[in-house]
Amino acid sequence: MSIAFLLTTLVVVATPGTGVVYTLAAGLARGRRASVVAAFACTLGIVPHILATVTGLAALLNTSASAFQIVKYAGVVYLLYMAWATVRDKEAITVEEDTAPRSAGRVIARGVLINVLNPKLTIFFLAFLPQFVSPDEPHSTVRMLALSGVFMLATFVVFAGYGILAASVRSHVTSRPGVMTWLRRSFAGSFVALGAKLALTAK
Repeated sequence: MSIAFLLTTLVVVATPGTGVVYTLAAGLARGRRASVVAAFACTLGIVPHILATVTGLAALLNTSASAFQIVKYAGVVYLLYMAWATVRDKEAITVEEDTAPRSAGRVIARGVLINVLNPKLTIFFLAFLPQFVSPDEPHSTVRMLALSGVFMLATFVVFAGYGILAASVRSHVTSRPGVMTWLRRSFAGSFVALGAKLALTAK
């Protein structure tokens, strides 16, 4: 395991994106447990991209413009839906005790979809992993899976950290109606911006 891989992984994971925004929102909405569930869901959403990379499906997305565009715009539509749902749900950010268990399924489903519907993750792994795996190395597939596991662990730890931090201040934030409105609009705007970025990004 190289230091370069670990540093690159931490930089990529810590950079705010859809998963970070979603985990922060979950932490503010329902507390620490929900934020950890959201972090786990976003991490789980990475699995299909890892499998696609290892099995060679990433090459299809990279060479087929149509396949890439279909997956990309499905992701854009879902991000726009998340923005609409955030603004529409007036109770999206409230202080409620013990609501995480009841809504865990929804939190997981949304978190997984956010990362599954992001073809850039597959392309990222296609470009990222080969830098740290020699083509002549025996059991290169096993090494790719091991490195992917480290990436997923880093994702979970960093995202959970973001979410727990947000949960620790939610009682100070959500008790102010003006702040709640601003937060809903900010999260919605973030999803729109990320969706626009995905839509405008070429392979």
